[in-house]
Formats: sequence, structure tokens, C-alpha cells
Amino acid sequence: MNLDHVFVCGHPALDFAATLRARRSVRFEMFAAPERLDAWYLESGIADSVTPARPADVERARAVREAVYELITARRLGEAFGDRALDVLNGAARKPTAAPQLTNAGRRTDASSEEALSAVARQAVELLSGQDVPLLKECGNPECTRVYIDRSRGMRRQWCGMESCGNKIKAAAYRARKKSAPATTSR
Repeated sequence: MNLDHVFVCGHPALDFAATLRARRSVRFEMFAAPERLDAWYLESGIADSVTPARPADVERARAVREAVYELITARRLGEAFGDRALDVLNGAARKPTAAPQLTNAGRRTDASSEEALSAVARQAVELLSGQDVPLLKECGNPECTRVYIDRSRGMRRQWCGMESCGNKIKAAAYRARKKSAPATTSR
């Protein structure tokens, strides 16, 4: 499994929820170590620098991630939110978040792990209470469990991303068609 963090979902909270990959099959954990959590915060743009996470920070981030995923799934399916997931998300969102600072080089946000997690939780609150809810879709790849915002014309997007899932599914379908097509003989 690719260890790179992927940002194809169209929203940081959705990309955060997707850090546990292949939930229905092999379940690949992207936050396997504190350094991986720190890297996600930096690569996502949540913070420009983050104080090194500890194992307890990773556990908190995983708990919030699972709450976010549960809430996204409920909202996408038109179901009621679970109380436990709401408590976890809202508890993280209530924590202080890092304040951006203006420097001679531009804007900079230095955050603790808790402040970065709070920023993600607040973004999840905004997403789940906002106008993009009808645009939430799950990837068409049966092995993928990423949810993305479909802003395509006609809302016809099927994959979280072409590179990560679309090309794989299209190539497999092509191979299947070729295999089942009647053989042509040339004279």
C-alpha cells in the first residue's frame, strides 16, 4: 500500500477521514506513528509547523477520524448522527485552534497537535452542516471507502481520484472486455 498521504476528496475533513484506507477489506492505517500524523497536518496545509505528536495524540486523532467518518456516512445516507460520534467531534472542535500569524514571508500557522486536530474537527463541523452535503459521494471502487465532494458537471464523477482508483477500475474493465470478446481471425 502506498504510504503517501492523498488529498483527492475535495475537503480536508474528508481527506482526514480517508486516512484509514480500505475499511471494508485490508484496513490500512495511515497514522501508524506520530510522525505520520504530523506529516498529514503539514501536507494538508492545516499547519505550517506542528509540535511533534505523541502516541496519545495519534489515538485522539484516530478517535476523531472515526467519528468524522461515521458522521459523514450518516449524513451521506440521510441517517441520524450517533451521539458518541457527535460528542467526540464536538469535543475536539471546542479545543483552541492555532492562530495564523502574518510574517515578512506571508501567513504562517504554527500549531500543537491538539490545535491542528481542532482545526480539522471544525472543518468537519462546517462541512457536515453546510451546502456541500448533497455533493458527498463514496468512491465507486468497491475496495475504496473514500468519500469525496462531487463538483463535476452533472454530478457524474465516480471515483475519488482517477490516479488512485479510476484508472485501476477502468483498466480492469478493459481487460475483462478483451478477455470475453470473441476472438477474431484474420485471413
